[in-house]
Amino acid sequence: MIAAMDPSSSERTAAWRDELRAMLALAWPLILANLTQQAIQATDVLLMGRLGASQLAAATLALNLTFTFNLMMLGLVIASSPMMATAVGQRFNAVRDVRRTFRAGLWLIAAMLPPYWLLLWHVGDLMRAFDESESLARQGQTFLRAYMWCTAPWLLFQLLRNFVSALERPRVVLWLSLGGIGLNALLSWSLIFGHFGVPALGLVGGGFGSTLTWLIMCGALAIVIIADRQFRRFHLFGNWWRFDRQRTVEMIRLGWPIGATMALEMGVFALAAYFMGWIGAPAVAAHAVALQLAALTFMVPLGLGQAATVRVGLALGRSDVAGVARAGWTAWVIGVGFMGAMALVMWSIPRELVSLFLKEVPANAVVISLAVSFLRVAAAFQLVDGAQVIGAGMLRGLHDTRWPLLFALVGYWVVGLGIGAWLAFAQDWKGLGIWVGLASGLAAVAALMLARWVLRGRLGLTRRAHA
Repeated sequence: MIAAMDPSSSERTAAWRDELRAMLALAWPLILANLTQQAIQATDVLLMGRLGASQLAAATLALNLTFTFNLMMLGLVIASSPMMATAVGQRFNAVRDVRRTFRAGLWLIAAMLPPYWLLLWHVGDLMRAFDESESLARQGQTFLRAYMWCTAPWLLFQLLRNFVSALERPRVVLWLSLGGIGLNALLSWSLIFGHFGVPALGLVGGGFGSTLTWLIMCGALAIVIIADRQFRRFHLFGNWWRFDRQRTVEMIRLGWPIGATMALEMGVFALAAYFMGWIGAPAVAAHAVALQLAALTFMVPLGLGQAATVRVGLALGRSDVAGVARAGWTAWVIGVGFMGAMALVMWSIPRELVSLFLKEVPANAVVISLAVSFLRVAAAFQLVDGAQVIGAGMLRGLHDTRWPLLFALVGYWVVGLGIGAWLAFAQDWKGLGIWVGLASGLAAVAALMLARWVLRGRLGLTRRAHA
């Protein structure tokens, strides 16, 4: 009897081992590309932190206003990825179909940016409406009027990235992103502090540095696509001015739940930063440092979540229920395990991590102390943050996007924001209360995502290959 069971057990072990290899092979380029692009943002925060806590706080508050809208727009652009991949998967020479999707993405970007730029041009007024100080509002507006122009090349870069990924050649994006880290560091360092004959522009230099970096990266990727034989046969930019209503509506329908979910998550973090502003500039600066460290580690489970979507979707298309389970749980265990290791690091050496962003000088003592306390909460925050983003990716592979949107609304805005505001102001926990609230919201979302995944069979999700 035992001998008869051995082959089955061996086959199951081999299947899990094969899934692990496939997951890692798919995830590592996505993870590295996410990390390198996040590192560009981290470089700006690090350099602006050298200007002082006040300047860092102003830039952070201004940037937080962009994140939510950026992610909403990005969600719409992300919809081009499965649309292009489906077309190429059905017929490798689907040149016209891919070009239609790309052109719809261009029109969406063109339509979204003008009103967005108008809003950001007056960001100082928005900051004053949130009762921020005149100094922070003025400095934030100065920075964002230089930084906001990077949104166009950034979105176009993401659209081009989706195209090369659909053709299974994403490494060009990885190499360009790696180059972008050094380029952004050099440009921002020169423009902020005044090197190589460039005047010291302070916060404005940081904004222009990011804009120039994304312009160069986007231009380089466009040149590769135009010059490469496999890419140029699609003539992506051919007849770009023609509006395709049907394809644009399809992209909006597919992309809005993704963008809304991402925006809800980032929106609660943006509002948390404004709560910090009510507490004081040191709390804002400390929040920025702790959040930047958490965002860097977040890129790993984010990439695993993206890989899980693909692997779960492939298994679902084959009607392989066991394969669906293997793909989802493999990504989840790797991601949560990694975040557990990062939690130990943050708990063990928080001061050393904070000092990477802020000099150990008397003027920064309060900010550093607050950031260390926030980072200890971020240690627990790591586990649930990884669990929720991978859970969202697993469910997205089952074509289940609307319930995760509801989970995000309840978890982030009801649980997280409610607990955070109560602890910070009613219980006088101040900034620490905000962070405990954020962790609570993420834990609620992670639990809801995981429960839906566990119940996927009973809910009929594994039968919805074409839902």
